[in-house]
Amino acid sequence: MMPLHLCPISFRHHLTSLPELAHWARHTGFDGIELWGVHARHLQDQPGYDRAWIRAQGLTIPMVSDYLPLEGFRADALARTRQLCAIARHWGAGKVRTFAGNQPSAALSAADRSALAHRLRQLTDCVANEGLELIVETHPGTLADTLGATIDLVTAVDHPALGLNFDVLHVWESGADPLDALHQLWPWVRHFHFKNIQKRSQLPVFAPANVYSPAGCRQGMVPVLEGACDYRPLLAFLARQPAANGVDASLEWFGPDCQRVLHSDLTRLRAELAVESTAVGTQVPLACHGT
Repeated sequence: MMPLHLCPISFRHHLTSLPELAHWARHTGFDGIELWGVHARHLQDQPGYDRAWIRAQGLTIPMVSDYLPLEGFRADALARTRQLCAIARHWGAGKVRTFAGNQPSAALSAADRSALAHRLRQLTDCVANEGLELIVETHPGTLADTLGATIDLVTAVDHPALGLNFDVLHVWESGADPLDALHQLWPWVRHFHFKNIQKRSQLPVFAPANVYSPAGCRQGMVPVLEGACDYRPLLAFLARQPAANGVDASLEWFGPDCQRVLHSDLTRLRAELAVESTAVGTQVPLACHGT
C-alpha cells in the first residue's frame, strides 16, 4: 500500500519536539515524516538526530521540503541547493522539494518561463549529482499552477531527476480534474500532498500569508475525504497501481486539533486504499503525456 507520511508543518505553532512528534507518528501509524526545510536546518546542530535515529523510531524521511531560488545569482542558488541536498542525505531522504518560482504562469513572458526552466534544469543537475531527485510542487502563484503550465515546465526542463509533488487540492483549484491531470502527469509524479476544503470559495485560506500566520483564518479546512474535492477516483487509481509505482504521500493539515484530524484522516485513507486495492477489475488505464 502507498506509504503515508506526516507533514510536521501541521505542528508549526506547537511546542512539540522532534522526538515527541516521531513517537506520536509511529504509534499513530504513519510511515514517515516529510521534514520541513526550516525545521531540518534548526536540527543540524543537535547531535544524534539523523537517518539512523529516525529509522530506529520505525520511520523514514522521504523528502525535505524547502524553497530554492530560481532567480538571482546562479552560484548562490547552487550553494543553497547543495546545502539542502546535504540535509536530505543526513536524514536518508531521496527527494528535495521546491516551488517553481513565486509568480503565476499567466503573468510570465515566454522569456521569463524559459529562464526559470533553465535555472530549474541547473538545480536539477545539481541535485542529481548528489544522488537525489528534485521535486516541484503544483501550487498556485508559481510556474506549476495549471496543468498546461506544469506540462510545459517539466518538458522544457527535460531532466530524469525532476519530479512533481502533486498537490491534489491545488490541481483541483486550477480547474483541472485531478484524475485526468494525474493521468497526464503520472510519468513525473513522485509524491502527493493531501488536504481538502469545504467549498471552493474558501480556498484563499490556503494562501501562504494566511496559513502560516498563527492568527490566520482556518474556516473551511476539513478532513481529506469530507471536502469539495473528491479524492475517491484518484485513490482508486493509486490503489490499483503496483505499490503505487514507488510514489508516496503526505497529509497536510493546517487547522486546529491536528492530532485528532490527522489520525482520523490516516485511518480513513488507509481503509479507502485497502478497499480499492481489492476491488474487482484491472488497473485503471493510463493516458499519459510524455514518457
